[in-house]
Formats: sequence, structure tokens, C-alpha cells
Amino acid sequence: MHERTVRAKISTGIVEGFTQDGVHRWRSIPYAKSPVGPLRLRAPEPAEPWPGVRYCHGFGYCAPQQRRYTLVGVGKHQPMSEDCLTLNVVAPEKAGDDGPLPVMFFVHGGGYILGSSATPVYDGAALARRGCVFVSVNYRLGMLGCVELSSLSTPEHPIDDNLFLRDLVLALRWVRDNIAVFGGDPENVTIFGESAGAHAVATLLAVPEAEGLFAQVISESPASGMVSSADAAARLAGQLAEMLTPGGGSAAAALKSARPAELGRALEALIDRGQTDMPGAFPVGPTFGTEYLPVDPVTAMAEGSAHRVPLIVGNNADEGRLFTRFLQLLPTNEPMIEKLFSATDPEDRRRIVAAYPDYPSSAACVRLGGDFAFASATWQIAEAHSRHAPTFVYRYDYAPRTLHWAGLGATHAMELLAVFDTYHTTYGALLTAVGDRRSARKVSRDVQRRWREFTRTGTPGPGWPAYDVDDRAVYVFDRSPRVEFDPRAERRKAWEGFTLAQR
Repeated sequence: MHERTVRAKISTGIVEGFTQDGVHRWRSIPYAKSPVGPLRLRAPEPAEPWPGVRYCHGFGYCAPQQRRYTLVGVGKHQPMSEDCLTLNVVAPEKAGDDGPLPVMFFVHGGGYILGSSATPVYDGAALARRGCVFVSVNYRLGMLGCVELSSLSTPEHPIDDNLFLRDLVLALRWVRDNIAVFGGDPENVTIFGESAGAHAVATLLAVPEAEGLFAQVISESPASGMVSSADAAARLAGQLAEMLTPGGGSAAAALKSARPAELGRALEALIDRGQTDMPGAFPVGPTFGTEYLPVDPVTAMAEGSAHRVPLIVGNNADEGRLFTRFLQLLPTNEPMIEKLFSATDPEDRRRIVAAYPDYPSSAACVRLGGDFAFASATWQIAEAHSRHAPTFVYRYDYAPRTLHWAGLGATHAMELLAVFDTYHTTYGALLTAVGDRRSARKVSRDVQRRWREFTRTGTPGPGWPAYDVDDRAVYVFDRSPRVEFDPRAERRKAWEGFTLAQR
């Protein structure tokens, strides 16, 4: 289809994008200076102005990661660079008559070690056409952004804490300062994300510097076991220091000078060691008890010190199944589960295993692993946040028959197909080729309608009651949507109070 160019003047200069399929798109607009040289492992600094026009037609770099994770098309990989702090904007071609549009700010997942805003499913055009300005963002990953290394800081080589959270906050400040140019309402920003992205947006509820930068939060399958204390992070940083400087010397200097691939290999070794020592514990993610994140996020929610904005949080019916095929990092088999419990109170093991009566069957192991990794985080966050702010909980049960036949069902990330309207694409048509097209599109409309209503009003529309500790209403997305009260209650209760010994 014929493309036209479109320009916008933002605080740092003129950006040129293109118009296609009823939306304007700008790709890889820098929101920060390149975090290289003296800025490596430092808090991000706002982008500097540029002369003339900056062409934002194509995606630039993604954050350094393993190359196999950078696939963005058949045989096509996105290039990697530390110069990755960019964001993308998609806006309707025809502005509405009701004033500025709600903003939907998306944070991609990937376990804090992989992913990119250029991933095709995150296109955002369908959401924009339904009436929002869509923004997706890159942030620093792995050792360069999501591993807490500030304990290794020295006066000569300073290192800041929680770098990826600082990236996201700076990107949100960019939205506050610039999004009106694209037709968006800077006073009505909904941050949303999936998996590690869901974990990140939930964590931003407890970041003091993020106050006032968003009005609503949608957290799709937040992960558990990814928040560490400053003490635990310092122990891991010490292990990394030994890997990087086996003969002694300054670990901070080594971190500042090492190639990204070297840092990636060191992180892989640390992850492998963690999976041996304590399955489920991950050396990446936010760290509390630091300058930027003073309090554990769930604790902050429970105490009322987190930002009291409306929240949607939920997970999928069969979360664990994906991880029996790909990224086999979760405890989804008996040996890994028993290793997980070996580091905890024996009473925890007894109570949790009892909630899965057919344990250690493979199906029970997958359910237990999925609940450990995702459902438990949903339950914890819902319990804590609902004490002080409107909270809405969902479970996504829908999957076309092709995914059931493949042994995946409504596994991790499947709700993204509905959120981003994938079932209207060629890929979606293949997934629904055996008679599920109508049901898939019906579920997609329900998800998108409720996400849109939530971005406008702070509630997801009629028929979805708020969550509280008295009735624990959960909206179930499926062929026949419904509300269930405290579903899977025995499993929820079994995980209450469970923590890994990494704090």
C-alpha cells in the first residue's frame, strides 16, 4: 500500500515517520543519549537535540542479547547495540473530535534478558485505530541494565542502580513532554506490559520517581522470583566480579570496558549456576533497598506507599506449558521442583504440593511451575494493591484448537494475540484455520474493548467487578466470558507467604 511521510516537531527536533493502513508511525525515536562510554551503567540522560529532520521510518537497534532472540522476520535479525534507548509511536491518521487520546505505553517482556519493541506482534496499529496513541519502548537488558551492579561502583567507575527502571521513567517523561504533538493526552497514560514487562510496570508502582507519569497500569502475567534485595544483589555482583576479574582488579573497570558479548556470557554462566543452585531464582530484575527502589514493590502496595492508580493484573490458564518447550528455566518437572523446595521451609513444600493432588505427574508439575512463576505473582499483587486502589483481576483461558493440539493451550503470552489483534492477520488466520476464527475474534474484541475502556475511565467496563479480599472476583476471557469468585482457591492459598531465600 502507498506510504506517505508525516512529520512532527518534538522537544529535540523534527521526526519524520510514515502513514499506512490508517495510522501514522514513527520508529526508533531516541529518548536518551546513547548509554556508552562514560554513560555505560549510569542513569540515562535525555536525548540531545538534532539539526534538521530525523528519519524514523525503520527500527534501529535492539538491546544486546543472544542473536537468536532478535529474529523479526523470516531470516531477518534486528541489529544490536548499546545505543538502543528508543521508542516508537503509532497514532490514528484521523484524530477524533473528543480531544486528546489516551496513551498506551507498552513494555516488552523477555525475562529481562531478551526482547525488542520491534517484535512484529507488538505493532500497535490495531490499538491505535481503536482510539489511542500507542508507544512501545526499548530499555537496557541483561548485564547492561537489569542486573544490579551498583555494589561494585567506585569513584573512578560509578555504577547506578536499577538502570532499566530509570530508562522506563525517562521514556515516560518523554511521553509527558512530547505526546501531545502526536494527539495523545499526557495526563492519561496507561502503562502495560507482558511477562517481564508486566513485572516492570507493576514495579513502577513503587518507584517514587515515576509518580504522576501514568494514570493506569495493566500487568499481563507478571513474573515471580525476579525482585531481589540489595544484599542478595550484592552477593550476585560479587560472583560476577570473580568471573570477570579472576586475577583480582577492579570489577567496575572490567564492566565498563568489556564487550557486550563478554558480559552476556558471564550472565549466562550466572543463570546456569542459579538454575543448579536454586531453580526459579533469577539474577535479573529490579532490586529494592536501593536509592531508586526503596521498598519491595508488593510490600509498598500492601502498605499503601505505592502509587494508588487503577490496576488490571492477570495471568493465563496454562502458563507453564510454553516453558516445557522453550526457555526451559522454570521448575516444570519433578527434579527441578524438588530442587526449588530444597531451599525452602519443608512446610512450604508440603502445603504447596498438597494443592496439586496428582503431583508428581507431568501435568501437575507444569501447573505447579506455572503457578510458581506467574499466578502466584498475580495473586500477591492483587491482594496487596486492592487494599488501597481499584484492582481488576483476569484469567485468560482462550486458545484455538491448533494450540491445544500442539500441547500449549492458553499458555504464557497467548493473550498478546488478542491484545494486539493478531487473529485478524495472516498468522492469526493460520492459527484459527480449523473453525475458530469467529471465537478468536470475539475474544479479541472483548479484550481490546475492555483495555480501551480501562484507558479511558480506569475501569474495564460492565460485568467485571473490582477485586477485593472478600469475594476475589476474576474475569475469565474465554469463548464464553464469565466472572468466577476465588477460582483455584486452594492453589492460591497454598502459595501465600511463599518466598525464595534470595532476599
